[in-house]
Amino acid sequence: MTTGTNHPAHTAEDVRAAVARARSAGRSWAALGARERRAALLRWKRALAARADEFAQMIASETGKPVHDARAEVLLTLVHLDWAARNARRVLGRRRVSSGLLSVHQRATLAYRPLGVIGVIGPWNYPLYTPMGSIGYALAAGNAVVFKPSELTPGVGALLARSLGEALPDHAELLQAVTGPGSTGAALAGAEGPSGVDKVAFTGSPGTARKVAAACAATLTPLLAECGGKDAVLVAADADLDAAADAIVWGAMGNAGQTCAGVERVYAVESVHEALCSRIVSRARALTPGEAYGPLTLPSQLDVVERHVKQALVDGATARLGGPDALRAPVLGPVVLTGVPEDSPAVTEETFGPVVVVNPVRDMDEAVERADASAYSLGAAVFTRDRAAGVALAERLGSGAVSVNSVLGFAAIPSLPFGGAGESGYGRIHGEEGLRAFAAPHAVTVRRFAPAVDLTSFATPREKVARAVELGRRLHARF
Repeated sequence: MTTGTNHPAHTAEDVRAAVARARSAGRSWAALGARERRAALLRWKRALAARADEFAQMIASETGKPVHDARAEVLLTLVHLDWAARNARRVLGRRRVSSGLLSVHQRATLAYRPLGVIGVIGPWNYPLYTPMGSIGYALAAGNAVVFKPSELTPGVGALLARSLGEALPDHAELLQAVTGPGSTGAALAGAEGPSGVDKVAFTGSPGTARKVAAACAATLTPLLAECGGKDAVLVAADADLDAAADAIVWGAMGNAGQTCAGVERVYAVESVHEALCSRIVSRARALTPGEAYGPLTLPSQLDVVERHVKQALVDGATARLGGPDALRAPVLGPVVLTGVPEDSPAVTEETFGPVVVVNPVRDMDEAVERADASAYSLGAAVFTRDRAAGVALAERLGSGAVSVNSVLGFAAIPSLPFGGAGESGYGRIHGEEGLRAFAAPHAVTVRRFAPAVDLTSFATPREKVARAVELGRRLHARF
């Protein structure tokens, strides 16, 4: 695993210069039109696909994750870029909308226009897939982008920007990468004076998001914030326990647990709790750390993981697998905890390590209550053989996305929006909402003919206006 020492630490002045270059390039990009942008982005996508191994190697070298995980991350990136490119015109293009009876003489249309330059501040856990959920959609919407990757993964950001310039030489400066420590990202958000961006898309901790939001507030720059999760899996009495255990272990231990929408809590009905725990422990014990998943990319995260596990045990939990002795850097062993009090940090705070809490509940009503008690509300999952009941449970959960009989089922479906509320942030990436997040609605009306009673003219007699208004009032009072 490498660090970003070979990449420059860009200053606030550098950031403003990058925004200016992006804005200049963005003018011709926006003027292309949706069809031309679609063709260009698909060319870039094909170039990325051809260089998948290069990107996977860069991701693996900077994060420490296995190459096979990195290749899957590249594939997810391609899927989302493809969807954004192909659907931007349909979602954002001008379309006619109903004028209503009162304005039947007007033709009303709605379209979405680019915002300008989007500042994207990316994370280290998925340094390509996650920021491209903003970058790809922002570009498809007609914007230019300035991307500040994590200081732990600057090579991925630099390679991404370079790849666009090589694939689309006429738009070589459309995607700018600025590298450096947190102060570089703060400058992009406007902490050292206006950077010039028209919106910021941030992925990171809630604490950092608050600082970014404060910086954006100074210039009323809108912010989209994705701040992690404490996702829960609900397991009903009739669930396929083998399938549930398999999904839970993958969702909790994949990428060493460093997934914002990964599995950190499990609530299983008491009658199947012990059987589910046994299956989870068996599957987790079979994993080979270092092969199944890599190390913690952020070394200081070990302190958080250790604190959560040790406090859970002090609070009365049982380690069914692993424990403090399993938490040896650089690659931690899997930890399965049961009987963790609901006010213990392992339940209330994001752990971001290969640790899962499996607690028993009386029934699914209690499971929903506990799942929604979290300050986070990003994703969740439900396991039951009754699909209709699973969907009903999913609709009750407050999470932004829910999978039934799988975990993270929404991640590979680009038409679905992704995001949460509370400590998970606000706003949505992916899907139609993700495209609209990087565009401004533009309303146009065209008067087709003179109305029988023109309510927007002083020339219309007051008596005539009064009769028309009264008629409208009666209609609305009746229907």
